[in-house]
This record gives sequence, structure tokens and C-alpha cells, in this order.
Amino acid sequence: MKKCIVTVLGKDTVGIIARVCTYLADNKINILDISQTIIQGYFNMMMIVDVSGMEKDFRVICDEMDALGVDIGVTIHCQREEIFEKMHRL
Repeated sequence: MKKCIVTVLGKDTVGIIARVCTYLADNKINILDISQTIIQGYFNMMMIVDVSGMEKDFRVICDEMDALGVDIGVTIHCQREEIFEKMHRL
């Protein structure tokens, strides 16, 4: 299983979760864990996803998610789990 960390940040609006999750499902990316909060009108979501079933190149997925974020007014960041772990190691 190949995992990746997806973060979504921005001003809260209707449909953020729906649009992101629809994109993931359309690209055969399975959500393994999800956490989301809204603090004073700002939306924050972190997901751990399984990307082993996706057919597109990882870089293409990241670019498309970035464009989706621009379209819905949030920032979407996608990072491979191993890089995320190395960056956050004490």
C-alpha cells in the first residue's frame, strides 16, 4: 500500500469535502483516515489516503488537486507519506 498525506486549508465554504472526496474517488484514491475542523470560519482537513490504485502519475494528481483547490478557494497539498514522516521526525 502506498500512502500519501493530503491537507486542505482555507476559508470555510459549502462543498469543500464533497469536491475533494469526489476527486479522490474518481481517481481510485481511497481515504484511510480523515480529520477536519473549522476554527473561526477557517477550514482545516487532513487525510491519509491509499494511492496504490491510482492510474495517473503522482505529480499529475498533485497538480490537479492544486488546481481543484484554486477552483474552490482553498489550498490543497499532497505529499507522499515517507517524505511527510521524514520532514516531521524529531
